[in-house]
Amino acid sequence: MTNTDGLRLDHLYKIYKAGDIETVALRGAQLSVAAGEFVAITGRSGAGKSTLLSLIGGLAVPSAGQVIIGGTDLARLSERERAAFRLRQIGIVYQGDNLIPFLSALENVLLPMQLAGRAHAPARARELLAEVGLADRWQHRPGMLSGGERQRVAIAVAVANEPQLLLADELTGELDSATADQVMALLDELNQRRHLTRVVVTHNPAVAARAGRRVTIADGQLFESEPAHA
Repeated sequence: MTNTDGLRLDHLYKIYKAGDIETVALRGAQLSVAAGEFVAITGRSGAGKSTLLSLIGGLAVPSAGQVIIGGTDLARLSERERAAFRLRQIGIVYQGDNLIPFLSALENVLLPMQLAGRAHAPARARELLAEVGLADRWQHRPGMLSGGERQRVAIAVAVANEPQLLLADELTGELDSATADQVMALLDELNQRRHLTRVVVTHNPAVAARAGRRVTIADGQLFESEPAHA
């Protein structure tokens, strides 16, 4: 694979300023992820994991350096262009599922497809809910679903526009171990069909162990850990 096929972070810096005080969250971080690869990022609280994920997802811009996804440097895009790129090319799953509470499961999955102007969105949304095991729950709002079911809907939302990159931020953090294992198994199944590049931020050793690679963030830099085995 070439670097343009997946994800590349090149000398990434992120500096936060509050008055005269500067906090360096990332300092020259580098990472190359092949298309279809599954990488887990671990590190202590406050190490910069969420900052890193926000930069990869185009939700923030680096102070210096590059975030290159499929050959596109996100730092060179305007805010509007980044939003359009994220809508079509990046799926993000959060710990708290991030679903819209007053919309049904089907409507939540439909929304990103409608925003992207995709044809046949209702039929595809139903197919996705069936794919994540919720064919009979499409009319339910998030408050009527279990934690595991909400995360399944969130995954369906994240892959609705067939992104090339899936990001997850502690997606099993609020689930019991059995449900967390089911959600991770679902991601594995989806990956077999969709060949997604996956980057997962996690504190959970069991989740990290499922990844093909583990990367640790410390002192604003990224370090390869021992190879992980599913």
